[in-house]
Amino acid sequence: MLESNIALSELASEARTELKSTFGVESTFVAAAPGRVNLIGEHIDYCDGFVLPLAIERYVVVAARPNDSQTARIVTTGEAPVEINLANEQKVGEPKWSNYLRGIIRGFQDLHYRLPGFDAAIISSVPLGAGLSSSAALECAFATLLEGLVDTVLPTADKALLAQKAEHDFAGVPCGIMDQFASAFGMKDQLILIDCRTGEPEMVPFSDPSLSIIVANTNVSHDLSDGGYGARRKDTKDGLALTGKESWRDVTMKDVYAAQEKMGDRIFRRSRHVVTEIARTIEAVEAFKSGDFSNIGALMEGSHRSLRDDFEVSCDELDLMVALAQEIGFEGGVLGARMTGGGFGGSTVTLCRSVDAEDIARRMHERYLAETDIEPLLFITRPAAGAHLA
Repeated sequence: MLESNIALSELASEARTELKSTFGVESTFVAAAPGRVNLIGEHIDYCDGFVLPLAIERYVVVAARPNDSQTARIVTTGEAPVEINLANEQKVGEPKWSNYLRGIIRGFQDLHYRLPGFDAAIISSVPLGAGLSSSAALECAFATLLEGLVDTVLPTADKALLAQKAEHDFAGVPCGIMDQFASAFGMKDQLILIDCRTGEPEMVPFSDPSLSIIVANTNVSHDLSDGGYGARRKDTKDGLALTGKESWRDVTMKDVYAAQEKMGDRIFRRSRHVVTEIARTIEAVEAFKSGDFSNIGALMEGSHRSLRDDFEVSCDELDLMVALAQEIGFEGGVLGARMTGGGFGGSTVTLCRSVDAEDIARRMHERYLAETDIEPLLFITRPAAGAHLA
């Protein structure tokens, strides 16, 4: 189905209502942070590469109120309320989902902030397990809430890195910086070019209203803590070592071919993906800056093919969703399509003409459902605002 985006004001109202219903109190703080899709530049954020995500019009919202104790009581949809003792140094605990919150709390504890007790309710419109960074949105929204509770504003990059550390240390996912940076730095009508070597974001205009992005959730779940992500990251680390260079940004395909025999087939293919994906991302940025999209389809197709064949993180459902968009083609309004996110399931992203977006999404939905018997979730988005107090 084509699903409309719920207005942020409506999500905030839902969170306030849930807080009142569960804990009997009115909110004094409401924090929000968006999920993200990545237009191009996949699995190279931990390789010093460039990535080009955008914050999407799907949010995690947290409504809260201090409760004059040393305990955080937190509820989210479909889960029993969790209680966290803020007097203790946070460690990994149960239930599993609460570790994202515990990691953020620990980050503030490490910065020597004394957190007051509070009651909080979490509402989300970011689909779980869809490759849209629901965890980064939760981390950044919760960190923004804690900023409000202790009356501080962390530098945006510091907040994003705190959230990334929480994901590493408490959720066990060794992610790069892209997800949290996109959620924290997002801006309306702007893509975010992130230099993952320097950690510097640069805004790239996406102000043309004639362009939109279709996010297609295949509804095939994945779990990036199950080893697939970590294995790919190790492969890229091993590949870099075999080139003799200190950073992937200094590696050319000539270097990769020179080390091919030492690498073996798998490490060679992983390395080829990194070098070519960095180059594709740079070309895509130039397309958006110049407004010349004549090559964007080839760049997005090349990215998907590389992720499928060289990095081996796609799946049949992702490949099908991309193929359906490509079949509609430029004449039908599609400029380009590829998988997005960590892979092993999740979502695709299709750059298209706004006037054709609903028809394209409908056709993709119908064909995908007919061929897989899986109900996908598709929605249209443009770049949205990043983490903030609402």
